[in-house]
Amino acid sequence: MAVEELQSIIMRCQILEEQDFKEEDFGLFQLAGQRCIDEGHIEQLLEIIQNEKNKLCNPKELLLGLLELIEEPSGKQISQIILLLLQPLQTVIQKLRNNKAYSVGLALSTLWSQLSLLPVPYSEEQIQTDDYGLCQCCKALIEFTKPFVEEVINDKENSLENENEKLKDELLKFCFKSLKCPLLTAQFLEQSKEAGNDPLRCFASEIIGFLSAIGHPFPKMIFNHGRKKRTWDYLEFEEEEDKQLADSMASLAYLVFVQGISIDQLPMVLSPSYLLQFNMGHIEVFLQRTEESVFSKGVDLLENGLLRIEDNSLLHQYLEIKSFLTVPQGLVKVMTLCPIETLRKKSLAMLQLYINKLDSQGKYTLFRCLLNTSNHSGVEAFIIQNIKNQIDLSLKGTHNNKWFTGPQLISLLDLVLFLPEGAETDLLQNSDRIMASLNLLRYLVIKDNEKDNQTGLWTELGRIENNFLKPLHTGLNMSKAHYEAEIKNSQENSQEVQKSKDLCSVTVGGEEIPNMPPEMQLKVLHSALFTFDLIESVLARVEELIEIKTKSAPEENIGIK
Repeated sequence: MAVEELQSIIMRCQILEEQDFKEEDFGLFQLAGQRCIDEGHIEQLLEIIQNEKNKLCNPKELLLGLLELIEEPSGKQISQIILLLLQPLQTVIQKLRNNKAYSVGLALSTLWSQLSLLPVPYSEEQIQTDDYGLCQCCKALIEFTKPFVEEVINDKENSLENENEKLKDELLKFCFKSLKCPLLTAQFLEQSKEAGNDPLRCFASEIIGFLSAIGHPFPKMIFNHGRKKRTWDYLEFEEEEDKQLADSMASLAYLVFVQGISIDQLPMVLSPSYLLQFNMGHIEVFLQRTEESVFSKGVDLLENGLLRIEDNSLLHQYLEIKSFLTVPQGLVKVMTLCPIETLRKKSLAMLQLYINKLDSQGKYTLFRCLLNTSNHSGVEAFIIQNIKNQIDLSLKGTHNNKWFTGPQLISLLDLVLFLPEGAETDLLQNSDRIMASLNLLRYLVIKDNEKDNQTGLWTELGRIENNFLKPLHTGLNMSKAHYEAEIKNSQENSQEVQKSKDLCSVTVGGEEIPNMPPEMQLKVLHSALFTFDLIESVLARVEELIEIKTKSAPEENIGIK
């Protein structure tokens, strides 16, 4: 029915002269066309539009009508309509004599807005099946845009310089939007596979090619992004678009450095530390996002930059740049909050790699920062282990520096050898940190003799005992008594619970353990007691070593387990 209605309108319009063709006539055509789309007669609609006999109205009116048709669909119909109307849309715009730049911008903006509603395929299988047609649309959109890019190139010496600049600006906007969506979240096939089989990678390559073609080569753009005075003159974005620019530039950096797209255009003289410096801002942008497909790119980009740098060579002055501290803090968030184990492990490996690249003062500064900001016992234990490693290198003479011996070290140990809330500290929640701190203290007592006092430990021993060891003793006694009482209560109530076949709850540290079978709760409580016993045994060994060292001559043969 819809096709017949459209054919009837077409036949009536064919006999009209162009000057007699009214807006109402086109409105009827547009409504009939939309009905064809709704009823699934897309191929018939395409045949009617492409038929040379059916040139309707003037290009401007047809442009607006086509764009309205593109804006209507949702879901899988979006790609069907875009693929259907792109070629007619391109033809209409090319016939426009005035305000072509505006029309190109309007068309590209409408197309991008619709494409941004489509889910971006994630896996190789999703990319190949392309259920929502995004990959097909990206390929078609490149073909749609090419004539306008060529027009900018060919008209560089044309007298219509102002119109050419406007068209260039609209194309640049489109490239930036495409870098953000779909390319910011897009996953790419392994580079070992044939690049031509990855439609999103091909789309990215074409977009970067467009940038160079219209006079904005990416090296110039990424090296100057974020500077107060940019040396590349791009269009003045609206405020909202300017906020999106950071995402687009981060996406561009990832495509170049990690995916290797057009990387041969980069100057070969750039130092690894310089490359890392300007990429850190982009890495920070990635790590601020919550989508796994996005922040994982930040981890990959960081790895790419760090692997170029020699160990212990990244100067501490770089930490004066905000991103050099916020990026490791971002890694900590991934390590502690990401539900995907492989990403947590990779973020941990990248944090260790980052630590390895810093010079001694840089390591010292980063350790202080993360101890103050991580708020995670496991992360703090990881940092404390790194501090121990640096002290060991210093005492062995491998790295002769002041940052992990003497007064500087004591200042750092103040952040390590203490309980945040004294004897009231939740020892179970902080067990990883406490065990790492005790092991560090045990190491210092064994390795540094009171006579030499290279670390400054023996000067500060009284303060360490008052601020750390004594409160820890008190806290252990309180915690063990509490958990032993809970175990007794749980055992006394277990028979009644078993009779009623209900779940029971136990309050630990002022918080109620979620309902679970009595056997499971007893297992949890006994596990906590085991942790306290383990802490207590290491604490006892530390105090025993201190007593030996302070009451007798240093024993060279005391070994570290």
